[in-house]
Amino acid sequence: MQELIAYMVTWTTYGTWLQGDERGYVKNGETLEPNPNLKESNLSCLKQQITKLTLKQKDTARNAILEEAKRINHNIHAIAVCSNHIHIVAENNHLPIYQVVKRYKNVATAALKRTGLNAKLWTKGFDKRFCFTEKQLKQRIEYVDKHNRENEYNKTNKRTTNPLARQGG
Repeated sequence: MQELIAYMVTWTTYGTWLQGDERGYVKNGETLEPNPNLKESNLSCLKQQITKLTLKQKDTARNAILEEAKRINHNIHAIAVCSNHIHIVAENNHLPIYQVVKRYKNVATAALKRTGLNAKLWTKGFDKRFCFTEKQLKQRIEYVDKHNRENEYNKTNKRTTNPLARQGG
């Protein structure tokens, strides 16, 4: 079996990508077909309005995550903070993936709460995709960078990859 060199994690903001969504949805690592009745049922269960991040809030979350990554010496190859979800491609390290995601969600939440955003921010859980080869890693980085090009970061000339990321690959 090949060694896990990196992974991509994705999580969504509250209420923006429900089970049953017309774009399909992921459950237990499997992409499932749209189900309008399931989506309507989930919409009726929301406890607050859907959370979508503004450009400033996306910057705040991104910076908090990158600061935490630096603090714990975690190499992030690429990050895209969109209005309704976050993608991170990161090097596999000594921490379990669920702990890394929890840390990043927590630091982003704390930073956003300091700006006055007190809504529920994230959906429960996350999706993960593994990179066992340099080719897979490059594909995941390109996927995240494509999100950045399509995202408002393109308008503000923000760097889309972590300056601490390793060279090459």
